[in-house]
Amino acid sequence: MSLRLVIFDVDGTLVDSQGDIVASMDAAFVGVGLIPPSRAEILSIVGLSLDRAIHQLAPQTPVEMLKEMVARYKAEYQALRARAGAASSPLYPGIRAVVDAFAGDDSTLLAIATGKSRRGLAALLDNHGWSRTFVSMQVADDHPSKPHPSMLLAALSETGVSADRAVMIGDTTYDMDMAGAAGLPFLGVNWGYHAPAMLGDAVEILGAARDIPAAVSRVIGD
Repeated sequence: MSLRLVIFDVDGTLVDSQGDIVASMDAAFVGVGLIPPSRAEILSIVGLSLDRAIHQLAPQTPVEMLKEMVARYKAEYQALRARAGAASSPLYPGIRAVVDAFAGDDSTLLAIATGKSRRGLAALLDNHGWSRTFVSMQVADDHPSKPHPSMLLAALSETGVSADRAVMIGDTTYDMDMAGAAGLPFLGVNWGYHAPAMLGDAVEILGAARDIPAAVSRVIGD
């Protein structure tokens, strides 16, 4: 049996975490006396590693202030998650059924490639009952920020699956460009944080979670 690998982005693909992301970024900026970016600006950087995301939003920020903003963001995000639990980052409609079906398929391995920290990802997966669902979890702690291909190359190496039997699923240009750099096909979703029109290099752009399994089979087979 030839295994296949399905790699998911998290924020904007599996979960809708925009409320907590925006609130945490607001807290990071206000905490150091800066005016927060707009909601649209904040959502535009979702997917990047946190330090790079904040630097992109405030490129003139001194290094020490940037470090403080990262710490403030993390503290606010953790506090919001502690209060709300799984409701802090709810799954998109239909995602649970798709992921659980993949997890029950002996020929399919699941992985994650995310700009989240390992601690943040572990808490999210635990909240949704997915602590043992993904066999490879690539996070910002261990890699350069997306769109560098390091996360995807590590997932391939850890699972032993070849690139022609793997696919990346995500909602942003960072996911798309990362997949291209790693030589993987990319499936875009239209419910996330970058407009579908920006995902021009996607093999397909999907309109609902239920469309994912058939698209994966079309792209890399069963």
